[in-house]
Amino acid sequence: MILNEQEITNAICLHYGERVGVPPTAVDVQLMWDEEQGFSGQIWIGERTQIIVPANILEAVAQYLFKERGLRVFQDQIHLELEDEIYARIDV
Repeated sequence: MILNEQEITNAICLHYGERVGVPPTAVDVQLMWDEEQGFSGQIWIGERTQIIVPANILEAVAQYLFKERGLRVFQDQIHLELEDEIYARIDV
């Protein structure tokens, strides 16, 4: 199974919106990749900003798959990859 960058972004918005108690539309996300740091991201909720690391992204994707698609997936089954865009390959 593949989740594209937009689906990963949606997963992060849903996850952090629920954690903070705001609607997912109040969460802005920018995913990033560089050679030194690998995958990361930045989220904005109102005036607050937070850097997220791969573990945060994987947690959000796992929760998204469970809540939205009814799939129980562990973080070691989710692989972040980069081609033309960031995507997640899920071993199911």
